[in-house]
Amino acid sequence: MIKINGCNINADELSLSYYLEANGYNKKRIAVECNEEIVPRSEYDAFILHSGDEVEIVSLVGGG
Repeated sequence: MIKINGCNINADELSLSYYLEANGYNKKRIAVECNEEIVPRSEYDAFILHSGDEVEIVSLVGGG
């Protein structure tokens, strides 16, 4: 099981890029942390999430 933004996802391995696309995230407007480490945007396509990982996805917003 993988925990993403506090929700358990029933998966042993999952591509980060696939998850982001399947859930409608704009990869240019988010930051991703896995197990308290920032995942560089350049690694999203190759990054595999494993059972036990804890992921936080934060949407970036602009404003003034």
